[in-house]
Amino acid sequence: MSAIKPKTKDQAEAESEVEGFREDLGPFVVAAETTRMPMIFTDAKGPDNPIIFANDSFLALTGYDRAEVLGQSFKALMAQGASPEVLTELAAAFDGSSELSTEVRYRRKDGSVFWADLFVSPVHDEAGKVVQHFTSFVDLTRHKLEQDRSRMMIDELNHRVKNTLSTVQSIVTEALRRPALFDTIKESIGSRIFALSRSHDLLSDESWDGTGLHDLLDAALEPFGVANGRKERFLITGENVRVSPKATLALGIAFHELATNAVKYGAFSNEAGSIGVSWSIVSKTGGDRLVIRWLEKDGPPVSQPIRKGFGSKVLTRGLAHELEGSVDLDYRAAGVACMIDIPAPGGSS
Repeated sequence: MSAIKPKTKDQAEAESEVEGFREDLGPFVVAAETTRMPMIFTDAKGPDNPIIFANDSFLALTGYDRAEVLGQSFKALMAQGASPEVLTELAAAFDGSSELSTEVRYRRKDGSVFWADLFVSPVHDEAGKVVQHFTSFVDLTRHKLEQDRSRMMIDELNHRVKNTLSTVQSIVTEALRRPALFDTIKESIGSRIFALSRSHDLLSDESWDGTGLHDLLDAALEPFGVANGRKERFLITGENVRVSPKATLALGIAFHELATNAVKYGAFSNEAGSIGVSWSIVSKTGGDRLVIRWLEKDGPPVSQPIRKGFGSKVLTRGLAHELEGSVDLDYRAAGVACMIDIPAPGGSS
């Protein structure tokens, strides 16, 4: 039915049939013609229930012209994209063995897909014989798209939760691996889980569609700034580049680790130090990259640590694994410098 066919004898008879029951049913046919609900009539006396009436709403829904529909068998028309199971259900509805609605996935004339709920009702003559079938369509396309989107969001959320739980497991395992007092272990685990929860809050507010990098930094660093009187010692520059959910969680932890280190040993361990954070999109071989720079200054002299702590492992290993990036952590005498290089937003999350 991709092209208009010459008018057949069946179509001519169908048009004549339309005129006949338009006169017989008068107001009902007029109402069917003007309603926004897609509707058709089929002739129960003809083989395969040929269509004898289709209102404008049905034509708009399917994309066909009236001349392409009248006289066509209902089964042939609905077979465009319908499964064998659905066609069996439709056959049961037409022979009267089923009164349930049937959900159909159907292709329009242009090949696009829509979903509809079909309700088939018999029309009887004075003797009680079924002479026609009246079929109405409820367009379910928007509902189906919303269902698919909700299902995708749930699947994505499940994936994110599993990744988050994996991160929590790593935090707990690493904290328990090192000899320490209970309170130290509790603080080590609790602060990092709190950092994760702040990133989760940001993503929840955005329906898990990512978040702005500036917003992420504000949320991750707020406990180290406003709460401790250091807000004026942060200098954050860069546009509010939107990053994916995966990047939000990974970077949220990374910024937390950098800030924690700054409080214990770096720029925030005295009264004069400050931290500058900036970023830019850089074109490189293989694609654009988001390069984030963390630079501390005016803190106490810094030296290379004897061994890597958990925070350093999160930065150098975690980000590289989670985001396919690289981390350059440099313990300069003037202050810690960290450069994070990850794929620019726009790829998979």
